[in-house]
Amino acid sequence: MLTLATVTPGEAEIFASLQGEGPSLGRPSTFVRLSRCNLACRWCDTAYTWRFTGDNRPHRDDLAFERSANQLVLDEGEVASRIVALLPDRLVITGGEPLLQGAALARMVAAVRQARPDFHVEIETNGSVAPHAALDALVDQYNVSPKLAHSGNPAELALIPERLAAWAAEPRAYFKFVVATPADVEEAAALQEAYAIPGERLFVMPEGTDSATLRERSKWLSDAALDAGWRFTDRLHIHLYGDTRGT
Repeated sequence: MLTLATVTPGEAEIFASLQGEGPSLGRPSTFVRLSRCNLACRWCDTAYTWRFTGDNRPHRDDLAFERSANQLVLDEGEVASRIVALLPDRLVITGGEPLLQGAALARMVAAVRQARPDFHVEIETNGSVAPHAALDALVDQYNVSPKLAHSGNPAELALIPERLAAWAAEPRAYFKFVVATPADVEEAAALQEAYAIPGERLFVMPEGTDSATLRERSKWLSDAALDAGWRFTDRLHIHLYGDTRGT
């Protein structure tokens, strides 16, 4: 069984849209958003996947969500059926932290590939959890977003040396650092040096949930990316649809 986020109570967050971030930006994709996360980012824009009533970990909006209205459990086969019924042949599994459900995800992805072998499979992860072996064999691309100090997560939880080293050595893994201030750029640079992350696989992305904030931060962040030899990514879905579920 898989634990998913919801768009509205009782409706799983499985949808078709354009990928808004990273190396696949602009590509038509089928998204599946899972629930639960092992980290708690202050600025997380999907806090409804983890900050349920009784969870007092800090978040800038200080909202708590009712688990029953924002979380749904479905059979892996049912999830696969809903995925293959949508048009895009690129599957993006996001969260929350998807790799917490590795074994169940492996069964779901295997069912998707059996129905539609052409699917390209991406997993978006915070980089702190190792992929399940059976799932790893089915994945084409990892979008790894290690959480910097401004996320509010302790480094010993978010920046695990052996995991960062493994992702840096994995050619399928693209790093995406969320940046709000120039200090975040310096931290990303230090991590790149420490783990020999190739610049071709390192993206920086402005933090923000509205176009005005993204545009303002993009002005200086794009220059920083150019100077460092990194790749820059915007948040296309925010400009197109705003900060909304199922987009």
